[in-house]
Amino acid sequence: MSNYKVFSNVGGLRDMTDAEKAQYDKDIAKDPSSEEIKLNRIKNIRLEKLQETDFYALSDVTLSTEMSTYRQKMRDLPQDYTTEDEYDLLLARDEQGNLTHSVWSKP
Repeated sequence: MSNYKVFSNVGGLRDMTDAEKAQYDKDIAKDPSSEEIKLNRIKNIRLEKLQETDFYALSDVTLSTEMSTYRQKMRDLPQDYTTEDEYDLLLARDEQGNLTHSVWSKP
């Protein structure tokens, strides 16, 4: 699943087009210290992760403690990580483009 997501007026969250990805990467490169851009990126990733686990919360089965804790961690990201250095850690990726911070790992 792509980590490049944007909101659409029709259909909610969607993958960015190649042109949108290129523009996003260019904007980040121009102003890599922009806290607002980084925080918005973190919020988009967080939303994606929450949507991936919505079925756990919306099912008839009781939500496990681990999944409940994970979802709460996702919701708490903006208040728990508030500095640009912390944003950089949250957005760090490995050679394959995968997010490396442990907060993103599902139980």
